[in-house]
Amino acid sequence: MFKFLKFVAVLILLSSPLKAEEKLTFEKEHQWNFYSGTFDFSDDGARATLFGIQHQNENLFRESFFGTISPISGFMMTADNATYAYTGVQAQYKIGGLNIIPSFTPGLYGEGDGKDLGHIIEFKSELQLSIDLLKNTELGFSYNHLSNASLGDKNPGANSYMFNFLKRF
Repeated sequence: MFKFLKFVAVLILLSSPLKAEEKLTFEKEHQWNFYSGTFDFSDDGARATLFGIQHQNENLFRESFFGTISPISGFMMTADNATYAYTGVQAQYKIGGLNIIPSFTPGLYGEGDGKDLGHIIEFKSELQLSIDLLKNTELGFSYNHLSNASLGDKNPGANSYMFNFLKRF
């Protein structure tokens, strides 16, 4: 429940209107993250290849006590036709050319022919590390955990890793 309240508080912070001087500092950019990896690599019986795409509108980022935060939305699908559509928030911390990006995204999961995670509502916690390749391009690696926070009768969770290609347009 505490995670949910933190999530709502962050969404309220993100929905505050921009000041005129803040609007002038933004470039109209959208970042797309194309990723592929292994879904539930820690479970031999449920392991599957995954592919996904994620969008971040950089015009909506905010500076906060959490760091630079922004909303994200995405979709992933496994080779077993399991799907996960999500929207949430991510923070970004830059150390030179290295980007450390934690995120939290609630979403809807469909098991297809893949792993039964116990509920349609799942929560994804992720940590991504990426490096700046060019001005508008990053290459990264991420790890995430999907869990239903015991909303269902069972909560097996799934651990996944991905290689990420991020591009701003």
